[in-house]
Amino acid sequence: MADITKDMTIGEALMLKPEIAPVLLGMGMHCLGCPASQGESLEEAAMVHGMDVDELMGQIAAV
Repeated sequence: MADITKDMTIGEALMLKPEIAPVLLGMGMHCLGCPASQGESLEEAAMVHGMDVDELMGQIAAV
């Protein structure tokens, strides 16, 4: 399985590993199915939501 990277869109990451949805929701990313999730990278989403992208990626990797 390919690794999830911070430059992947939210949609790509969820297609690769759907079980990360609770991590994203828990960090305030409630728009997992909206159009922005198909064009916004995990890094961009972290920035918009005021979170540290490395912390987000660590939580995703732990799933």
